[in-house]
Amino acid sequence: MATRDLFHRQTVLIETNVTWLRQASELLGKVSHHAFTSSTKDLAPHRIGSHLRHILEFYECFLDGLDSSHIDYDARKRDESIERSRTAAAMRIYSIIERLENNAALRGDSTVSVRMEDAYTTGIQDCFVTSSIGRELQVLRSHTIHHFALIAMTTRAHGIEVDATFGVAPLTLRHQASKQAAGASTEAA
Repeated sequence: MATRDLFHRQTVLIETNVTWLRQASELLGKVSHHAFTSSTKDLAPHRIGSHLRHILEFYECFLDGLDSSHIDYDARKRDESIERSRTAAAMRIYSIIERLENNAALRGDSTVSVRMEDAYTTGIQDCFVTSSIGRELQVLRSHTIHHFALIAMTTRAHGIEVDATFGVAPLTLRHQASKQAAGASTEAA
C-alpha cells in the first residue's frame, strides 16, 4: 500500500507541474512578442519572458541532476533565447513536459542532494543538503506559482487579461472558495 501511495503522490506532483507548464504554453499564444520581451514602466525590470526562462531553467536543473542525484539550481544556463522568443520558450516547455512525463526516476522518491542556494557567495562551494525527488517536485510547484504571479501582474500591466486563477496557489484558491461558500451560507440564513 505504501508503494502505491508514493506512486500516487509522485504522479500528482508531476501532473501539477505539467499542468502549470501547459498553462505557460497557452499564455505564449495570448501575448505579443512585445509583451513577452519587454517590461512596462511601472513593473521594470519584470518581463514575462525572463520570468518564464527562469522557471524553465529550474526545471532543467532538476531534471539534469536526476542521473547523478545532485541538483544545482544555481547552474542555470540563462539561455536568453528563451526570454526573447516565444517559439524557443514553447519548444523548451514541450521538452520539459516530455521529460517529466517519461522519466522513470520521478516515479519513486529517491534521496537527492541539492546544492545550497548561492553557495558560491557564502564560500561553501560544495555544500549540498539532502532532499528527495518528491520534495523537489514540490519546490518546483511553489517556485513556478510564485513566478506565475509575477507573470500575471506583468501580463495585466501590458493590458492582456489572464485567468483570475493564473499565478494563485491552490491552497489560496481553496481558501477563497471556502470563504465564498461561508459568505453565501451566511447570506442565505
